[in-house]
Amino acid sequence: MKRISMILAALLCGMPMVAKVQPGSPISDNMVLQQNTKARLFGKAKAGAKVTATPSWNSKTYETKAGKDGKWIVEVETPKGGYTPYSIVLSDGEPLTLNNVLVGEVWLASGQSNMQMPLRGYWGCPIKGGYEEVAHSGNWKDKIRFMTLPLVQSYTPMDTVAARWTVPSPATSPDYSALAWHAAKRMTDVLQVPIGIMSAAYGGARVESWTPREILETYPDVSLDPKDVEPMEHYMRPLLAYNAMFMPIKDYTYKGIMWYQGCSNVGHDDVYAQRLANMVKDWREKIGLGDIPFYQVELAPYAFDWSMKTAEGPKLRKAQWDACELIPNSGIICTNDAAVEYERFNVHPSDKKVVGDRMADLILNRTYGQTMFPCVSPKYRSHTVKGNEVWVDIELNNDIISPNCDIKGFEVAGADKVFHPADRVRQDGQKNTLIVSSSEVAEPVAVRYCWKDFQLGNVVGDNYLPLVPFRTDNW
Repeated sequence: MKRISMILAALLCGMPMVAKVQPGSPISDNMVLQQNTKARLFGKAKAGAKVTATPSWNSKTYETKAGKDGKWIVEVETPKGGYTPYSIVLSDGEPLTLNNVLVGEVWLASGQSNMQMPLRGYWGCPIKGGYEEVAHSGNWKDKIRFMTLPLVQSYTPMDTVAARWTVPSPATSPDYSALAWHAAKRMTDVLQVPIGIMSAAYGGARVESWTPREILETYPDVSLDPKDVEPMEHYMRPLLAYNAMFMPIKDYTYKGIMWYQGCSNVGHDDVYAQRLANMVKDWREKIGLGDIPFYQVELAPYAFDWSMKTAEGPKLRKAQWDACELIPNSGIICTNDAAVEYERFNVHPSDKKVVGDRMADLILNRTYGQTMFPCVSPKYRSHTVKGNEVWVDIELNNDIISPNCDIKGFEVAGADKVFHPADRVRQDGQKNTLIVSSSEVAEPVAVRYCWKDFQLGNVVGDNYLPLVPFRTDNW
């Protein structure tokens, strides 16, 4: 922890201070500001100093006064988004010009390693097509911008972090979140405005890592005493990522939040949904823009227990879906098909394009009214036992599930609670009903679909959105 703090201090001290007024970390050259709103600019200056901001798109001057602690914040009216670069002059008597500023849509991308996972991939975990994206990333320099936060921690809330906005190029893009990159590309194509991604993800982080002290102190299983925190694996520590990687960027103006996290909370599904809801409530309060959209990614198939004997992963996935019932203006995408067989022991599946595209479709549909993009996966509705068959009714609007043969991923069990793979699954005509049976189970009482840490099914709905894994029992 001391080493991390020293590195951060060195980086901050190395930043040139070319004016008395000091913009906050996200207020820099190349940034994207949220369109058609009052976007917040903030930073530090001399206590009591008058600070002004003059954007080139309207040449109006907005002013505020630095507080006793030197902190200042001012709102500037932004125009409709577009690809024209602007400048903003900040001044407390000595001007500082921010250049190459775009106006469009801004999203915060956070969570753990599958959100952090860059286009260059991880050691032993490449990104499918990652360097193809890197090679062509310069083509998006006027449409996409990224600010990627370093992995830092703090026991106390910080107000700055060593990061700045960057322009896509082969030199910068290898470190961009692959998931967020693909989502941004799809969004800018459809919305025809620039997309800004604030990437604040910490590999391995638990939901408690992103939660403030006042909430964590109410959790009986969480200690914030440094003597208990320090021995933990760095990514498992509560509070510290929140203080160092959320607090410095909380005042930026976002449209919404993308979230991919949960692996490190597997085994604690009984508390996850409520704790995620608590975290989101706090983030929204700190950001201060109301119930902005919060969209998450379901955990991809992975053998959390390498013996393959337990099924803790599905319980956490269910908790992720349950969290959506607790969090207003939220949604989730299913990723049951976003891995391949040889990735069962790889927690970082290589195909981030399919995940990024689905996240974009959810955002486009729910937030921007682009309802031509399907975003709802088929889900279990109900079931009926008829003889040795289980008739499973699937909930799906405006489409029909497929395929109609060679369906994989189902299991059935009788009163002995022993599950056997279904050896016959057929569709009831043109209805969203699947008839499931196993020659090993004469009198079935329960059915499951992909209810394992790692099991790939193949039932899909519109736009190949996968059937959400489910179970009808509570064993």
